[in-house]
Amino acid sequence: MSGRATDQFATVAPEPATDRTVVGENLSLPLFRTLSGVLSGHPYLKVVVDRAEGTWHLLDTAAHPFHVNYIATHVLGMDLAELDTALDEFNASVYMDPERRFLLGVLSLHTDEDPEGRERTFLVLETTEADTMHGGLLEFFFTFVRERVDGRLPLLLKPANHGQEEELTAVSEQRVPRILSHELFGTRTRTPLNPGEATGRLRCFRSVEEYEAAVDGLGWSDIVAMPSLPDNVERVAGLINTEPITPLSHTNVLASGWDIPNAILRDLEQLVEKDGLDGAWVRYRVREDEITLERLDQAPELRAPAWHQQRIRLEPPLLEDAPVLSLYRLRSADRDRYGTKAANLGELHQVLDSRTADLTGFYGRPRPPREDLYGHLAARLGLRTPSAAELRAAAVSFVADTVEAPEGIALPFSLQHRFLTSSPALQQGIGKLKMALELDATDVLDSLCLHVQHLIRHTPIPESVAREITCVLPAPLATRGRLVVRSSSNAEDLPGFSAAGLYDSVTTVRGTDELLDAVRRVWASLLSPRSVRLRQQAGISLDDTYMGVIIQVYVPAALGGVLVTCNPTRRQDFRNVYLNCSPGSPEQVVEGAVLPQQYCYNTVEGGGRTVDLGSWSEGLSAGTRARLADLSLTGRLLQSHFSAPEVDAPLDIEWLLTDQDDFRLVQIRPYAL
Repeated sequence: MSGRATDQFATVAPEPATDRTVVGENLSLPLFRTLSGVLSGHPYLKVVVDRAEGTWHLLDTAAHPFHVNYIATHVLGMDLAELDTALDEFNASVYMDPERRFLLGVLSLHTDEDPEGRERTFLVLETTEADTMHGGLLEFFFTFVRERVDGRLPLLLKPANHGQEEELTAVSEQRVPRILSHELFGTRTRTPLNPGEATGRLRCFRSVEEYEAAVDGLGWSDIVAMPSLPDNVERVAGLINTEPITPLSHTNVLASGWDIPNAILRDLEQLVEKDGLDGAWVRYRVREDEITLERLDQAPELRAPAWHQQRIRLEPPLLEDAPVLSLYRLRSADRDRYGTKAANLGELHQVLDSRTADLTGFYGRPRPPREDLYGHLAARLGLRTPSAAELRAAAVSFVADTVEAPEGIALPFSLQHRFLTSSPALQQGIGKLKMALELDATDVLDSLCLHVQHLIRHTPIPESVAREITCVLPAPLATRGRLVVRSSSNAEDLPGFSAAGLYDSVTTVRGTDELLDAVRRVWASLLSPRSVRLRQQAGISLDDTYMGVIIQVYVPAALGGVLVTCNPTRRQDFRNVYLNCSPGSPEQVVEGAVLPQQYCYNTVEGGGRTVDLGSWSEGLSAGTRARLADLSLTGRLLQSHFSAPEVDAPLDIEWLLTDQDDFRLVQIRPYAL
């Protein structure tokens, strides 16, 4: 990234007594290794090409973690204080000026196998992702470096963003051999998903069936490893996937919310066989640049995790009769009657309809040495030196013009309460469940939950309750058309308790009978064995837990997915948001039915890059990627409102792109970091 404090390639280290930076020399492999550092397991070296002098600088990584510092202090004779006062202007001169003097990049060393299975070592040249080099500059940069690198080392150019990819379409691959980011990193052996550290017993499973057969014997001190973890994974000390998943999967959202390490280790089987790790006590560390499993000689003394003492308190649910309301009539304060999900969608309607919210708060936060990022936001919105009021108005108009809030109705907690109290059998079943929870009778807990769920699914809804649900539906929807019925509990999207994937939604509902069945299914999901256990662990009382319901018209989607307004694997990165998508419904992404395409978009300097193509052989068109850039900026702007006053707290947004080419936001909730 551009900027002195947040260079994406930097490994900050104390400046040594000697500086081994060289100027003008050709680069051999021994010299590369002398000067390089290591990032994400790959040796890397920063380079600066000075077009005015016709030479290049190979920076000693330990001495010069940031390109711009070196240029300012060692080439132009500035001091750091002078640089800080004009950092954004300086960055623009080296990353965005088409006539720039300096070209900044990184050479990284990689290995793979050639078609005959022999190991091949090669270099990759890339710029920072905010760099806007046009095709001519990219070709010049590559050729300049190629002529000065040991000819025995293959060199490839990696476009750093979608803009550079488009520019290179007019440049022959014979002149500029290249490799795309997802081609370089899509098959890497180890990928961090959620940083953290855990000490526990490693339990390896080859299938979901093996896991389910052993799940009753798992405890909080276990580290569970398998090809793809199920969404209903128990709360344990750590998670390991041996096949690719996305950082935005339900299981990783849970890992983030639970603050436990999670990673992809494709070589786990070899590690387990080599060191006999299955069933052994290990220390498991996940960092941005390293993932390790260390076998321990003996079982350590373990302290119960913090969440054993954690007690989450809910706002008391309001159970007095409340009307069924259209989503647009709800506000965030209605969460204690209709649930968090419905209240947030109502608040979204308010933001889009009133156009009075201040969505600029994230950009007003100091990012040292910058006082704020207002200038960057203005540039993203196409403004020059706007007033504060003009910037706020432009931001909210941009959001309202980019996305729509879903239409639908919300059922209050009071309807579920009336249904539950209408049946003596239900009351008796719930009473037994509460007694089991009080006595910590774990041996009967699951059977009691399943019994109560069965009763809910098959107990008739009182006529007065059924009438309130169906009478508010527009006549065409009551007789034809597809509906989606979603959960909206007060026990989800909480600090320390995300409940991602915990409650049911039904997406294939047609007619009144199916609608009432779907409502009961959503109500019943509040009492599944897993949801009851997880809430009990977090100290959430069953007495305080209620379920609202959202009923929406099904909208066919050309594209759908999940957006989080952060970079899940680099928590200090305040620029990028992470986006997953696949053709069709967002449920395909969040449920792990397909491997989605993955993109990162810079919401400060602009630009985006493809991280992974998932289950597809080709990426999205340039026009669609540009639309996703607008969606990403919209998510960042909404963060200022929905996370206030902590405007740095990221959001998790489910979205879809309709057949009419309109973005619709399906869900907004906090994203746990």
